[in-house]
Amino acid sequence: MEPDQLTLGIGTRLQHTHYGPGVIVGVRYATYLISFIHQGIKEVDKTDTNLDEIIPENVTAEVETSSDIERSLLKILRLWGGITEPVPLGDRWQKGMMILQPADKTLKGKEVPIEDFFHKIVMLRDRLRVMEQQINAHKILSDEDKVNLQQYITRIYGTLTTFNVLFRNKEQWFVGEKGKE
Repeated sequence: MEPDQLTLGIGTRLQHTHYGPGVIVGVRYATYLISFIHQGIKEVDKTDTNLDEIIPENVTAEVETSSDIERSLLKILRLWGGITEPVPLGDRWQKGMMILQPADKTLKGKEVPIEDFFHKIVMLRDRLRVMEQQINAHKILSDEDKVNLQQYITRIYGTLTTFNVLFRNKEQWFVGEKGKE
């Protein structure tokens, strides 16, 4: 597996030399939890050389099936596993460039495509949502601990409201303390 593939997300389709086709259903520090069509869920090291991302134009009929069971599983994974809908970037930012320029003009600045930056912001938001779900479902934390941790997450959302200008749809914005009902 390529080094840049070490951060694949939930929902990514993979092919494993021994286990066959599968989909990432969980991401841990050094491993993926992958639901393989014929083998069930296996924990696989992120650097496993037998693992390859499936490129959409090479998807086989076996991987592309859409039975009622698969649709139900995908619905559950979207609700609980962090799979998200595509989040569109605001039209005016399409093909834009973010330029970071040091105060010292003799130093080279950094250009980042806005689409790449936006993708990172959306990933951050989605991971915060998964963290919220895990905190709320935690079996050992007390209700008071859950509320305290939830308040920190709400403050994080509030800090990130600056980036709402990038989102096309207002319903996908970050909402902090002031925006809560």
